[in-house]
Amino acid sequence: MDRLHAFITGQVQGVGFRYFVKRNAEALSLTGYVRNLPEGQVEVLAEGSQSGLQQMQKLLELGPSGSVVIDVRLEYGPATGKYNDFRIATNVID
Repeated sequence: MDRLHAFITGQVQGVGFRYFVKRNAEALSLTGYVRNLPEGQVEVLAEGSQSGLQQMQKLLELGPSGSVVIDVRLEYGPATGKYNDFRIATNVID
């Protein structure tokens, strides 16, 4: 298992971005979270298979209709196994 930590910049809040990420993460059997940041970015932390994370990366670069993704900053690393599901977070987790 691997871990993807992403920060998405652009018009990504108020357009259903978190729900888009959650729906796709569940379909890809990923665990972790997505949340809005005060600076207007969206943060995604996902753990799972390398192929699932690569697919998630492509989806983050695309975003849902109505969003405008300007930049996706990515960090890959080893999974922690800390998460049992994928959720929309409303506060700081890590």
